[in-house]
Amino acid sequence: MIMYKKIGLAIAFSPRIEALIAESKRLVQLFDAELVLIHVGIKTPELEGRLNEILTSQGCDQLKIRTRWEEGKPVKMILKACEEEQVDLLVAGALKKEGLFKYYMGSVGRKIIRKSNCSVLTLIEPHVETSSFSHVVINGTQLEITAEVIRQGVQLSKMLAADHVSVLNEIKMYGLQMGTASEDSEQEIAHTRRQLVQDEIDYVQQILDTIDKGDLKINIKVTGGRWAVELARYCEKTHADLLIVGDDKKLNFFDRIFPHDLEELLSTLPCNLLIVKK
Repeated sequence: MIMYKKIGLAIAFSPRIEALIAESKRLVQLFDAELVLIHVGIKTPELEGRLNEILTSQGCDQLKIRTRWEEGKPVKMILKACEEEQVDLLVAGALKKEGLFKYYMGSVGRKIIRKSNCSVLTLIEPHVETSSFSHVVINGTQLEITAEVIRQGVQLSKMLAADHVSVLNEIKMYGLQMGTASEDSEQEIAHTRRQLVQDEIDYVQQILDTIDKGDLKINIKVTGGRWAVELARYCEKTHADLLIVGDDKKLNFFDRIFPHDLEELLSTLPCNLLIVKK
């Protein structure tokens, strides 16, 4: 069962601080977790008073909350606080590009995602009344961490009462190229393509068969091309609320693909993004 025992929230005293606290409160209540607020900057009586006012207005008095006021480089201090507090999930906000209806992760956000040992949830447009996660998309691309990503994604979707869950997998391009580069007939090539698609569906289904899905409606989709690009397109097309992908640091996952696929994904942010760490 997925369980976040301690949730961290990186805060700045921006107009969205109240919404981010409201969203984090919902998660804390959902998982019966503790909340650690992390602010990198000088602690002043004015800021402390403002924070206490927001917490009170959001009805956080009964929650287990502590605040860490850190001074130094933001990335280093946020990661240090997460490690010392043994945070399981770090919540952060993304930024809207000036004049454009799109969101992106700045350099601080990217470094946190790369270096964090805990899972990271990026909210593109947090709401005080809390966001709805009715359509969840899970990355089913074959990686060592994929089974865990799907397991956590399904469990989280159940707890969030999602109306629809999609697992998006990809045809391996080398397999597709090899399967269509021969001198086979068009009928044989079409059969090869169908088999490749079925193999990816079977891969996801075998994982799903080991999970208690409750009443969730789960749809398996298979696509070709770079998985991060296809995930972004699918999320935009279906108006997804939450995209879940995985990061297995043991495999140097981000070192290998971050400059290409995930860089584009984090620059466009088609919806809220949860990156599951192993």
